[in-house]
Amino acid sequence: MPQPLSSKENSLFRQVIRHYEDKQYKRGLKAAEQILKKTPKHGDTMAMKALIINSMGKTDEAFALAKEALTQDMKSHICWHVYGLLYRHQKNFEEAIKAYKFALRLEPGSPQIQRDLAFLQIQMRDFQGYIQSRTAMLQAKSQLRQNWTALAVAHHLAGDLVQAEKVLTTYEESLKSAPSHADYENSEAVLYKNSVIAETGDYQRALDHLESISKHNLDRLAVLELKAEYLAKLGKTEEAANAYRSLIDRNSEHAEYYNKLEGVLGLDAGDTAGRKALYEEYAQKYPRCDAAKRLPLDFLAGDDFRNAAETYLALMLDKGVPSTFANLKHLYTDSSKKETLESLAHSYVKSKESQPTNEGSTDGELKGMPAGLYYLAQHYNYHLSQDLAKALEFVDRGLKLVPDNVEFYMTKARIWKHYGNTRKAAEIMDQARNLDLKDRYINTKTAKYQLRNNETARALKTMALFTRSDSPGGPLSDLIDMQSIWYLTEDGEASVRNGLIGLALKRFHAVYSIFDVWQEDQFDFHSFSLRKGQIRAYVDMIRWEDKLREHPFYTRAALGAIAAYLGLHDSKLVVNGVNGSANGTAEDEAEKKKALKKAKKEAQKAEREAAEQAAKQDPNKPKAAASDTAKKDDDPIGLKLASTDQPLVEATKFLLPILQFSPKNIDGQVAGFEVYIRREKYLLALRCLNAALAIDAASPVAHEQAVRFHREITPKLASLPPKVAEVIKSEFTAIDASADLKKYNADFLAKHKDSAPHVVSAVKIQKLLGEDQKTCERALFDILKLKSDDWEPAAEALGLLFQWRSSEAEAFKKAAEQSWPEVTLFSPPPPPPTKS
Repeated sequence: MPQPLSSKENSLFRQVIRHYEDKQYKRGLKAAEQILKKTPKHGDTMAMKALIINSMGKTDEAFALAKEALTQDMKSHICWHVYGLLYRHQKNFEEAIKAYKFALRLEPGSPQIQRDLAFLQIQMRDFQGYIQSRTAMLQAKSQLRQNWTALAVAHHLAGDLVQAEKVLTTYEESLKSAPSHADYENSEAVLYKNSVIAETGDYQRALDHLESISKHNLDRLAVLELKAEYLAKLGKTEEAANAYRSLIDRNSEHAEYYNKLEGVLGLDAGDTAGRKALYEEYAQKYPRCDAAKRLPLDFLAGDDFRNAAETYLALMLDKGVPSTFANLKHLYTDSSKKETLESLAHSYVKSKESQPTNEGSTDGELKGMPAGLYYLAQHYNYHLSQDLAKALEFVDRGLKLVPDNVEFYMTKARIWKHYGNTRKAAEIMDQARNLDLKDRYINTKTAKYQLRNNETARALKTMALFTRSDSPGGPLSDLIDMQSIWYLTEDGEASVRNGLIGLALKRFHAVYSIFDVWQEDQFDFHSFSLRKGQIRAYVDMIRWEDKLREHPFYTRAALGAIAAYLGLHDSKLVVNGVNGSANGTAEDEAEKKKALKKAKKEAQKAEREAAEQAAKQDPNKPKAAASDTAKKDDDPIGLKLASTDQPLVEATKFLLPILQFSPKNIDGQVAGFEVYIRREKYLLALRCLNAALAIDAASPVAHEQAVRFHREITPKLASLPPKVAEVIKSEFTAIDASADLKKYNADFLAKHKDSAPHVVSAVKIQKLLGEDQKTCERALFDILKLKSDDWEPAAEALGLLFQWRSSEAEAFKKAAEQSWPEVTLFSPPPPPPTKS
């Protein structure tokens, strides 16, 4: 039996709850302990104490106390509710839901438990459970509109559009008086209902409903856009055209309106004259409109394109619009347009050269002649029209005219980056930064280039110029708090190149955690969006969250983590957990220790600087509130992550979202094969291999993997379960079961002998199939004879030679330096700075 409380202790218990809700944890803990002195086995107080100490960071202690509270009072809804809250805090949502349901059984009328359960159900996408919870909440408080709307959303997300509309209509019919015209919640709710009707496919009814609500709706733009869309789908072209013209009059720079207007006017791709006339009409109507002049360049050809492009280019360059090349570079997929734009830019520069008034321009503005040179520098730096020597020439000419122009320095840094000279690129980008020390963008760019040059400490110092000076953990902690994914990813990749695998994993896991935070942040909006009436935005957010990890930021970081874990597995350093790469010579081990020592020093230096910064802080300013609850990082350089004894399991955690949300990403499928073949999950490996071949049948990496799969699976087929062997025989069609792998690889090499990436892959397979190493080395040297600006296959070949412990590695590096003299990877390191 639970211990009863006296009236005085009951009052004290209510204070415990209030202190917890106000986040006054120390006061709440003191009050709870005061109660437990008199009634030490009071389950509800023990549960509240568990909740408080959990908020103070003592999770294990909180769970132990919550379980003890349940043993004291199994029939207390508070104990079960707290137990569910603790599980939710640990992100064990299934167990939290079970606890909430048990609490609700004991206290069916508790709105707080019902609400917490509903939020967890929508978070877990348990739509049927969410419908039940929302129905119960509606029955308890049917006067609240948000309860009706929430039930409609539940039916909508579950796919029952008819029921969702019915719920919204029922509420509208129950109103005794019409809502105010300024009622934002009503305005959003009726537009949400309209979107539900439209999703059923009944556009005529959606249009009729929209007409009935449009007069007083507060979102005028949404009403106009939906009206135009419905009219177009209903085939009412004349009315739809008028609707899209109204939208263009409202915003003449919106490219989508023009495209849709073309569609409803029946102007197909072949009707160049009609489309041209349409854009000329708006160019005359809105002389300052950019879209009406730029969009025709997409479909015009021949002299029409040349005339329009000449007018547009001259206008933009005269005005000095820095984004001119960015606006036009999509046209470069058409070679004739690319050549025309190049010719026009040269003509523009020549015409300005004859005007002496522009020669002495030193005001730093990109107008006229400097703008033309800037365009040509970008033109020759672009991958579809690349000539880096010419690009540098135009940058240098531009800098003579405007010596302190940031854009020219940034472009020059990009050119050196494309050369492969990360060292010089970082130096020049830093020069650009010094020209405008208040610009966060150029500061960020500089840090990125420094990371590409593996200068991690210098990059952090650069980023620190724009981070909070009072951050307890220094600039890195602030960057993590600001969820700077690009920095963490770049820093992780630089750490891999520096041989600090543990530190790299630390960064990649930080990115993974940020995506987890974004997933969990939905909790705040399950109540907020309904309370504020922002229903359409809420539904869009839910659908966006469902495909959150298809974002390229996640894919890139995850691929980096997978590669690092594969390296740990292959190097057999898992047990020792060393920060380092896979090469095992004594010299390499010395380098690893040196790099590890350096990383530790940098971490200690960052902590020391943070402490000094805190000491210098103005004593009149409030102290950072996180000092009590902030957890000290017990693995600052990732040694624990690198010492995992299950690297393939960790790699799989990063891999699964890529395969689920980005199945067309060939790098993800390649990574999937590498993980599954090592885990001996042959069906999953084959699925990834077939997917990669479907994306790019000529992929050199897919060729490697197909040969490796054939070589590994053939001797094991007999020992596999019959059904698995049968599936592999029927699905693995890339290489015939009886094929001679050496001949198959030789044919592949002969077919792609002029492609360096394919040659490197074929040589890898030669080595795998037992070819003499000297022969393979000579084959790798042959790729240096292939004339190409792409130096990355040579870099991969150099890595292979080092991996094979080849005596020819240094000779290859010197030969590669002659072919690509500017590439940092092939050039000797710079001499250490001389001390003055």
